[in-house]
Amino acid sequence: MNPFSSGTRLRDMIRAIRACKTAAEERAVVRKECAAIRSAISENDQGYRHRNIAKLMFIHMLGYPTHFGQMECLKLIASAGFPEKRIGYLGLMLLLDERQEVLMLVTNSLKQDLNHSNQYIVGLALCALGNICSAEMARDLAPEVERLLLSRDPNIKKKAALCSIRIIRKVPDLAENFLSLAANLLKEKHHGVLIAGVQLCTDLCKVSADASNYLRKNCTEGLVRILKDVSNSPYSHEYDIAGITDPFLHIRVLRLMRMCGQGDSDTSEYINDILAQVASKTELNKNAGNAILYECVETIMGIEATSGLRVLAINILGRFLSNRDNNIRYVALNMLMKAVAVDSQAVQRHRTTILECVKDSDASIRKRALELVYLLVNDTNVKPLTKELIDYLEVADHDFKGDLTAKICSIVEKFSKEKKWYIDQMFKVLSLAGNYVKDNVWHALIVVISNAPDLQGYSVRSLYKAFHTSPEQVSLVCVTMWCIGEYGEMLVNNIGVLEVEEPTTVTESDAVDVLEACLISQSSDIATRLMSLIALLKLSSRFPPTSERVKEIITAHKGSFVLELQQRAIEFNSIIQRHQNIKSSLVERMPVLDESTVIKRAGSSQASISTEKSSQQPPSGTSLKLPNGVAKPTAAPLVDLLDLSSDDTPVSVPTSNDFLHDLLGIDLTNSSSGIAPASGTDILMDLLSIGTPPDQSNTSPEIGSSDKGLSPITKPVSSTVHVVDLLDGLTSNGVLPEVHSPVYPSITAFQSSTLKITFSFTKQPDTPQVTQILATFINLSFDAYSDFVFQAAVPKFVNLHLDPASSNHLPSNGNGVVTQTLTVTNGQHGQKALAMRIRIVYKVNNQEKLEQGQINNFPPGL
Repeated sequence: MNPFSSGTRLRDMIRAIRACKTAAEERAVVRKECAAIRSAISENDQGYRHRNIAKLMFIHMLGYPTHFGQMECLKLIASAGFPEKRIGYLGLMLLLDERQEVLMLVTNSLKQDLNHSNQYIVGLALCALGNICSAEMARDLAPEVERLLLSRDPNIKKKAALCSIRIIRKVPDLAENFLSLAANLLKEKHHGVLIAGVQLCTDLCKVSADASNYLRKNCTEGLVRILKDVSNSPYSHEYDIAGITDPFLHIRVLRLMRMCGQGDSDTSEYINDILAQVASKTELNKNAGNAILYECVETIMGIEATSGLRVLAINILGRFLSNRDNNIRYVALNMLMKAVAVDSQAVQRHRTTILECVKDSDASIRKRALELVYLLVNDTNVKPLTKELIDYLEVADHDFKGDLTAKICSIVEKFSKEKKWYIDQMFKVLSLAGNYVKDNVWHALIVVISNAPDLQGYSVRSLYKAFHTSPEQVSLVCVTMWCIGEYGEMLVNNIGVLEVEEPTTVTESDAVDVLEACLISQSSDIATRLMSLIALLKLSSRFPPTSERVKEIITAHKGSFVLELQQRAIEFNSIIQRHQNIKSSLVERMPVLDESTVIKRAGSSQASISTEKSSQQPPSGTSLKLPNGVAKPTAAPLVDLLDLSSDDTPVSVPTSNDFLHDLLGIDLTNSSSGIAPASGTDILMDLLSIGTPPDQSNTSPEIGSSDKGLSPITKPVSSTVHVVDLLDGLTSNGVLPEVHSPVYPSITAFQSSTLKITFSFTKQPDTPQVTQILATFINLSFDAYSDFVFQAAVPKFVNLHLDPASSNHLPSNGNGVVTQTLTVTNGQHGQKALAMRIRIVYKVNNQEKLEQGQINNFPPGL
């Protein structure tokens, strides 16, 4: 016999395929076999038709095309014998799906087989229909399936119920036809029929609200009875799994109970007792029991359960956390995260166990437990929880330190009520994991320190000590450099010593040593070294005995291969040598930093400017949480939908993580164009006009760019830099000649029959791109306005800040006015004129009114 004829047995073909050593040999064997099967099909070889379809199914499972055998499946289905029908239906389910048009040809055969006298053939038809039924077939064959649900044979009834699930999923409109039939299935004794009936009821609840209400009224009692019978039934070998009777039926019934009891207090009260019984009696030491308990907990948390029952459910989850199985602990943590919103106090009782899970060796459990701990933090437990997390931070894995550090910082910022506690915790985090702290976090810490004058001395002394123990932590070093530069005299003179501090002695030379060590350290990045250089310049003015040493350190870096350091060294050396009369005013202490910069930086560090637009403004009326626990009201939200500019308009926004820009208070934008300077342009050179930057055309990049938002770093060229020192024009006392601010006429920005708005403008000569606008609102009507809110939107190249209005009540007939200050920064100053769209919302006699308009008549030069 030809080994690849239609008469080849299936096992011989499988043996030949498995004997192939290469994919090419396998393809050749399959190709020959498929050719033989095609020949048999064309010759209408009926004797081996069932064998050919069996071989085609194996070839199909190997991934080869078998569409040419689809019609053979239909011929087998139409055969009279059970073996042929069995192979035909199996081939139908494997080789075809509901998208095949040829499937329509089998509908009539299915209808005949569903009415067949042989129960096994009826079962084959139900199985096939339940797997590949399309919407058209569902409508045509639904009456036969409904009839079979009344069959006396439990196997037929079970398969008909499973087939009904497929039908209502494909055609939800047919759900009402199965309601009473599904309810009757719950009265059966056979567990297979019960499981299929419960699943059918569950799917009916999903597709129809009316079906859910019907089953809630007619099936709740039956579900309770089933659960009681299964829970209290004696040992049965047929349904026993690890000593538990039919856990699959348990779980299906519990899920259907959850759907029935959700949002319905009467049903929930009725099933409370049986849920408590299942939760109390089920064993925890077996996996099947754990599955039932978990489903029971989900049901309790999903219905209107009593508080005692919820506590019982959460206690079960707490016991899950002590299980050695990682999967059980993980699903328990997931469920506890949902339970926090329902009963936080009950979850708090398991706080110790949850904290132990944070230290687990499994990474997924650690992360999930950390998220749960974050949800559990409140004003009463924030201190002990933070202490636990910081203690673990010291020994945590490096892969986990980033997530753990971010959560600790977020907790401290969110719940700190005392600035000292906030500062202490942040110092601990910086000392243990400063390399994992984001820039916006330590920027916010600096802002808090600048706003706490009674803690500045304590802070700089604490940082000085921490630097000597953890000099490798970048963020800690950055904060230390900044604080020593600002509050170095407090460190040396022990100013503002608190009672909790230990006495310490630091000389002026010691302070300079720390800055010099950071400056020459190879592990310090460029931004940190630049901060050290700035701090040294400041200390040279405050510590006269160290001025010569500082001068030598600065001079030594005039030839640095790092262009940024070289520029700073040249500029600072010029200040020391030629401008002693103004040095003290240049390097005096920074003014108190505005805490609103914390909010701005926190928002911009999470995403780029393009992605930040989707989550810019919080809801109206909310407040933003500052790190020191002080809530500050937000400005009026911008109406982004007004969008005055095109998408291709360049946006002039300072780099969000440019530390020197924020801390020095220096504007990096060009005063004439509002565009950021090119790479290598120096900040202080721009401010003091000490000199021009070297020609960048002959420089080659040494490093792409620093990770602190500074300009790209290039190697210096061997050419002479011509320094033009514009500070020589100052008077002997270092005072610049007086410059008068430009005057702009006031305009009527908006006027209707009921409201008039006027704008008056002021501008400082040193910041021509920034304009202060005083908006005055006058009510022209006979009715007073309440809840008065003014909103404005500007193009993308303009930055707008609105201060709170003087009042939200506007008197009638012009008897009083409301004023509000707007600060506008035109990023395209000199290139594009200002434009603004406004919206005014107010109430008249408790009825809300809305007026809006566009302003294009701004004076030239804004």
